[in-house]
Amino acid sequence: MEITSVKVHKTEREGSRMKGYATVTIDDCFVVRNIRIIEGDEKLFIAMPSRKVADDRYEDIAHPINAETRKLFEDKILEEYNNPTNVEETE
Repeated sequence: MEITSVKVHKTEREGSRMKGYATVTIDDCFVVRNIRIIEGDEKLFIAMPSRKVADDRYEDIAHPINAETRKLFEDKILEEYNNPTNVEETE
């Protein structure tokens, strides 16, 4: 598996821990949208797209099934987020 494209949309809102969204393309044939970029207490991290289910819990819609793949996603997304040429921001 190869991540072939990462697009980040920053959402810098004062007081919000949410810092943006990412869209990731895998092998030029599968897209995962709405991966959230969140400011944690010590560092940025990602949260996979989720939906609210009947008992008010949230379940991931799509997610990596092992730590190695999660790290791959997180590294690529945060690399693009921190890229100084990425100037696209939304309110």
